[in-house]
Amino acid sequence: MTHPDPSFAPAPPKTANPVRVPLGVKPLGILGTLQTGRRNVLELVPELATHAPILSGKTGKRWHMVMDPDALRHILRDRVENYPKSDVTKLILSPAIGLSMFVAEGKEWHWQRRTAAPVFSHRNVAALAPVMTAAAERASARIAAGVGRAVDAFDEMVTATFEVISDVTFSRGEGFERDAIHRAIEVYIGQTAKVSLLDILGVPAWVPRPSRLIGARQMDDIKSVADRTIAERRHKPAAGVPDLLDLLMAGSDPTTGRRMTDAELRDNLLTFIVAGHETTALTLSWALYLMAHDHACQDQARVEAQSVIGDRAATAEDVARLPLIRRIVDEALRLYPPAAYLARTAKAKDSLLGREVLPGDNVILPIYALHRHHKLWEDPDAFRPDRFLEPKRHDRFAYLPFGDGPRICIGANFAVQEAVIILATLLARFRFSLVPGRLPKPVMILTLRPEGGVWLKVDRA
Repeated sequence: MTHPDPSFAPAPPKTANPVRVPLGVKPLGILGTLQTGRRNVLELVPELATHAPILSGKTGKRWHMVMDPDALRHILRDRVENYPKSDVTKLILSPAIGLSMFVAEGKEWHWQRRTAAPVFSHRNVAALAPVMTAAAERASARIAAGVGRAVDAFDEMVTATFEVISDVTFSRGEGFERDAIHRAIEVYIGQTAKVSLLDILGVPAWVPRPSRLIGARQMDDIKSVADRTIAERRHKPAAGVPDLLDLLMAGSDPTTGRRMTDAELRDNLLTFIVAGHETTALTLSWALYLMAHDHACQDQARVEAQSVIGDRAATAEDVARLPLIRRIVDEALRLYPPAAYLARTAKAKDSLLGREVLPGDNVILPIYALHRHHKLWEDPDAFRPDRFLEPKRHDRFAYLPFGDGPRICIGANFAVQEAVIILATLLARFRFSLVPGRLPKPVMILTLRPEGGVWLKVDRA
């Protein structure tokens, strides 16, 4: 997508920190919480959360907002069974992805995770890299057509990463209409992910949320496509490099030998499709915005990319030789984590930093605030990729773009490899500049999106 008016001058060099969410500075009350949460969930996070280790309160239901690495380690690793995903998270996602490993708990989660873990081994992820390289080439060709004009980088990156996830999920393309499926996912997220008054009041999960019932119907066609594809694969041997469906169908729980049923395969594949493309597209979009924001860093990254890949697209073998571009990806994930707001529901009585936690309490993990916490990060709102030159300098639980503990994102390595391949390819070939008056606005519904897109002026490198 290109800007309708190409007649504008490039934006001046960076003069301030990149855009950020205006966090809350005063109590909202129940009605204010509903209005704010439907507009932008992150605006429910108070500015105080970037300075305090924990906050507690009651808005219909008791809640605790946690920004302390040790307490987060307790929640995500040491007592993970006591802090399952929140009821609201399950209400939003279950209609689309059933009881896949993303929302399953306990034994049901364990066996699915053990079955799927080998699918995302380093060898398998590297074997899927040619799909990423091909998508980078196609994205480059589309962007080249907009040279001299403004391009919506978010729109382009969504297209690129959806090509990747659809190709590595259903490589044979059986009945897979990318545009129709992507539109259905967009409508589903728009209908189901916004905060409901019933959520704020703590009304039990079994009480229907009308907007989510409507949104869930958008996934019916996608489920039908997945069901047909799985049925066909049952009768056809894999040919060439196996895709994610082939690998999942061949997998089994090493402890029990259990294999996924067709319904379990479908739900996990839909998890990869719904979550797997948007999160990487967001990482790339925010990274390109940051490159346009900081031309000096962009120039350094271009030198690195050109020295490694020349005029070809990046491959899996290049990723280890692109350390600056990897740091740019890491810093984009710090400033704009796609999963910027996580929630858990406590199952048993506990204590967090001296605060009593009761069964049913909401425990909020505001990753956005954690990544900008003034006691954990120097100049936290600034774009500084070199803060990742020494990763061990920061507490592991101060940086959680993919979560951590047993439930760390299973596709993290896949996402990082894809982001580095596409970003390096684009930076080696193009220069990106900000468009005056068109700064992206970070808004979170289900993920941290740039409202209005990421409009950047594109020139040849």
